[in-house]
Amino acid sequence: MTAATPGEPGAPTARTRGTGGSAPQLADRTRGRTATLNQLLLAAVVFVLGVLVALGPFHGDAVVFFLGVVVVVVVTAATLVFPWNRVPYGWIAIVPAVDIVAITLMQLAAPDTVMGLLWIFPTMWLAGGFGLPGLFGVIAAIAGIVSVLNALSSTEVTYRTFLLPLVLFAVAATSHLNARRSEAQRMLLAKQSHLLRSVLARTRRQEQVVTEVLDAVDFGVVRIGPDGRVAVTNEAHGRLQQGLEPNDQTEVAAFRDDGVSRLPPEEFPLERARRGEAFDDQIVWFGAEPGPRRALTITARRLTDPDRGDIGAVVVSRDVTAELNALRARDELVASVSHELRTPLTSILGYLDLAIEDPDTPDAVRAGLDVAERNAERLLRIVADILAASSSSASSVEASLTPQLIDAQDLVRTAATDATPVAAGRAITIDMTGLEPATAWADPLRIRQVVDNLIANAVTYNKDGGTVFVGTTTDGVSTWILVRDTGVGISDAERSRLFQRYYKAGGERRAGTGLGLAITRDIVRAHGGELALHSAPGIGSTFIVKLAAHRPERDTQ
Repeated sequence: MTAATPGEPGAPTARTRGTGGSAPQLADRTRGRTATLNQLLLAAVVFVLGVLVALGPFHGDAVVFFLGVVVVVVVTAATLVFPWNRVPYGWIAIVPAVDIVAITLMQLAAPDTVMGLLWIFPTMWLAGGFGLPGLFGVIAAIAGIVSVLNALSSTEVTYRTFLLPLVLFAVAATSHLNARRSEAQRMLLAKQSHLLRSVLARTRRQEQVVTEVLDAVDFGVVRIGPDGRVAVTNEAHGRLQQGLEPNDQTEVAAFRDDGVSRLPPEEFPLERARRGEAFDDQIVWFGAEPGPRRALTITARRLTDPDRGDIGAVVVSRDVTAELNALRARDELVASVSHELRTPLTSILGYLDLAIEDPDTPDAVRAGLDVAERNAERLLRIVADILAASSSSASSVEASLTPQLIDAQDLVRTAATDATPVAAGRAITIDMTGLEPATAWADPLRIRQVVDNLIANAVTYNKDGGTVFVGTTTDGVSTWILVRDTGVGISDAERSRLFQRYYKAGGERRAGTGLGLAITRDIVRAHGGELALHSAPGIGSTFIVKLAAHRPERDTQ
């Protein structure tokens, strides 16, 4: 039964539609194998019957019986050697037709036996493999043969006489229906296979296009899967990392944007992305001097599926070494020019003081000299800020520190009191109720500079009639200094550039040189502290300075 191949005529059509021109060749190769398997199965059963008849008593015409057996054997041998793949498929129907004749001979040899059950094999083959013509041909052939046998038989016709043809008709109909069902399934599978191949080919083309695009850009792209593993990288990422990859013996040194402070492993961009963070323009220096160094600006974006579930991240890196080196060269030039300006400005201020204090100077001239002195002092402060911001590295700030145990509460209160007259000019209130007793290990002059800058910004970018809140607190290990305003706030776009040198945030007032916050951050970092910012447009901004509450243990050794 399993050797029969129902629906064989329909199979080439399905394959042709599904796979194109190669399908008929596939059907041709299958044709000879199908005929061979079906005929061998019948021959095996007939061979067993022949052995049983030869060994045991047989009540019938043995000559006619073995004639039928010989016919089956001859047809089987012919099936094995005949090139069925070279003739039209319909010619194969000759084989089951001859089998029906051979089985009829065996049934005539022993009318009282059930030799006719062997008709099931050619019946299934014809009904299942040759469509409706095969089904109707089988029905007509079996009906005719049974009618002739009943006419030649001398026994009485009973219901048993019609049972065999009814069974054969049912088997033929079932084989035909199964063949049609199998053919429909094969057609559906062929179409689905063709569709899947088309989708696969299109997906591969799209993947190739995306790969070529990613390899063409000059910035590195890394795709991180939801499990934290790197799934995709482009050629630019390999070029950017070339010469900087760690080996088994060494690790690549990574530094913050100042190029000096070591970057902890947990703050590496890929580690942050694996933890689910998203960030913009993190600058990391790779490599330690005097070896090759490269600065990369790195951005991470989270990816989500249609259900808003996290499916990983894309990390983009860009080489900004040349840009940062150019900025450093600019800072050095500005520092050199500013240093040259500082000496004549100091001399100018000295002579202005002498002229103002001279009793012979007329009042009208003294008023003009006061204006000149104020502007010269302002110019000197700007020069001082430029010199501080243009230091070659953060280590220069750290080298100028003389830390000691200070009273942070008193320092902030003094700075707030000194800023009160300026704030009162715009009806801004400085609230000092948040000051709590707290100590910090820091340079008092430098931290006073930090607090002055933060309070000055809080007043400058506040609304008229607003409030500036200052506060201090400690937990015995760390001390926090807070400055909060009710001003215009800072947008997300400005926040990423707020601590860049010479950058001035937008708003109604664009005061200063844009160096205050950059200097403030450098001073806080030089103390080993942190400067945090929380802001929302239209609500205000909060700056939090975190310092050590006591002298670090490494400094006591």
